Amino acid sequence: VTAMIIILFCRRIFVSCVIICGQTCKHVFLWLVEPEKHPDFWKEWAQRTLKNALTLQDLNKNVAKNIILFLGDGMGVPTVTAARILKGQMSGQSGEETQLEMDKFPYVALSKTYNTNAQVPDSAGTATAYLCGVKANEGTVGVSAAAVRSQCNTTQGNEVTSILKWAKDAGKSVGIVTTTRVNHATPSAAYAHCVDRDWYSDGDMPTEALQSGCKDIARQLFENIPDIDVIMGGGRRNMYPRNTPDVEYPGDKKHNGTRKDGRNLVGEWIDRVKDKKGYYAWNRKDLLSLNPNNVDYLLGLFEPADLPYELERNKETDPSLTEMVDVAIKILRKNERGFYLLVEGGRIDHGHHEGKAKQALHEAVEMDRAITRADLLTSIYDTLTVVTADHSHVFSFGGYTPRGNSIFGLAPTVSDIDQKPFTSILYGNGPGFKLVNSTRENVSTVDYEQNNYQAQSAVPLRMETHGGEDVAIFSKGPMAHLLHGVQEQHYIPHVMAYAACIGQNKDHCRTNSGSPSLSHISPTLALLLAVKWLLC
Repeated sequence: VTAMIIILFCRRIFVSCVIICGQTCKHVFLWLVEPEKHPDFWKEWAQRTLKNALTLQDLNKNVAKNIILFLGDGMGVPTVTAARILKGQMSGQSGEETQLEMDKFPYVALSKTYNTNAQVPDSAGTATAYLCGVKANEGTVGVSAAAVRSQCNTTQGNEVTSILKWAKDAGKSVGIVTTTRVNHATPSAAYAHCVDRDWYSDGDMPTEALQSGCKDIARQLFENIPDIDVIMGGGRRNMYPRNTPDVEYPGDKKHNGTRKDGRNLVGEWIDRVKDKKGYYAWNRKDLLSLNPNNVDYLLGLFEPADLPYELERNKETDPSLTEMVDVAIKILRKNERGFYLLVEGGRIDHGHHEGKAKQALHEAVEMDRAITRADLLTSIYDTLTVVTADHSHVFSFGGYTPRGNSIFGLAPTVSDIDQKPFTSILYGNGPGFKLVNSTRENVSTVDYEQNNYQAQSAVPLRMETHGGEDVAIFSKGPMAHLLHGVQEQHYIPHVMAYAACIGQNKDHCRTNSGSPSLSHISPTLALLLAVKWLLC
């Protein structure tokens, strides 16, 4: 009703204006109602952007007390663009002009994602790069390229540590939040050293590897860095003895525990932190009932395996990524030395692999909400936030669609080869390949906007594959300007460590008085200063 009143009012003004001042008023009216048709709209927008860009000449060279990495698994540039349009359309706009939270970051770079042995990478080798600072072979986590996938005897001596450990060693609180299993490829590179990303529990490992002394990833989560402050995601079944019924799905055997060693890793963790303000949660209600001010350690395992897609999430039992990030930051930020937090929107990747673009894009939008929440809880002056992806997918959208076209909708014309319509979103390969009577399926006969519709693909595969192109790096906060240009993926944690004065990058760091801090100088220089002090 309000909209109609405004329209009628504007029409009356327009008629009056035309009578009184003719063509000039017509331009004013168009400026108010259809501003994009007026050149000044675009010029003024560009000038505002230019003004903001000029402020970036004053670089933020503060020490990053806090460092946050948001990792959109499989979130290539086409996924970012499509998610932006979806976000706008979800709020009633045409979508293209919308800004994601990550779009607002002042610095953008490109990351070269290849693994040491793969042109098109996997999530394990890439995680080792952007968390440990060294490129690695596909399928391996937390080990150098000298380690060979599935060969246990190549682990020892080839371990590499992550920025999460560097932060913990520096006295910061650290956390991992993911929508996948907490022992999946991305989070596992933060704490594990494993030559096979699929060794989730000892029940997934060959006898030979166990006998050679290799440890499963779930076990390493609790043993390698035993005091990770916050851990949230899925993966319950890998923490319990084989055939132990799941607390949420006791009647479903596929969710039973998988461990052959008989260990209850969750129980062991609870015993270790029960006198240290430690809490375990397995559902949303338990998580949100916690007062972060009274929690120092948190383990949240909300599903036996991965968390459900955001579109399918049970809002009674499973927290959203945004809710998990909110709780994590409120716990971690209590440390006066700051924190490191890894956040993974892990199911973007799964949606694409299944050819379910709607699931993938809604996962990306939810991760953007989590980025917004983190922004509200932190300050750009002392918090470096980086958003990137491990790799892309063979996902695309095109077809000369008009402005405001549903991102899941049809292209405006039919194919000039088979005279059938097609959706704007397509995959280069994947499960969406389908023939009907030896020809391409007519998508107008199916519901191509339903949540689990599998977009058509050029090549039939049970699972769609990753893409090999560069991915974006968005950054803001202290030293964010160092993430610029086209960079190797393993460069990312080195910048984050430099900004936070952790790991090997400490020589540039100073105390508040401006003099070098002994904790930030090399051992050799510290020794020389000590000798000089004794002699003098």
